[in-house]
Amino acid sequence: MKPPLPPLDTRAERFDLAVGTAAEFLRSSWEELRDVSFEIADMPAATDEDGIPRWHVLSQEKRIVLYRLPIERLSHLHRNDDLHRRMMIEGCVFRAAAEYLDRDPWDLGPERFRYF
Repeated sequence: MKPPLPPLDTRAERFDLAVGTAAEFLRSSWEELRDVSFEIADMPAATDEDGIPRWHVLSQEKRIVLYRLPIERLSHLHRNDDLHRRMMIEGCVFRAAAEYLDRDPWDLGPERFRYF
């Protein structure tokens, strides 16, 4: 009998996990987000006046689409490790949700970012 294969751990799967955990935190904290669909796409269909968007908010459809490739490849991290990549992804989820709610991102989870 062969030993089981280790689970796959791809960059896309880590991205999905980071988006999913941040989205669940936000849904549990903000009733206005409970029915919002957080979706992941590879790339946006087109650029906008600011360049390549990292997310797209569709308020009427209750959808937030996060674009994995621009978030991963165009973000400038001061330290390129798993923790900082996850924090950057979560930050994008919070900023997209804040745009959806028309609020400041820091209002959405102030206790989540208090590490002292």
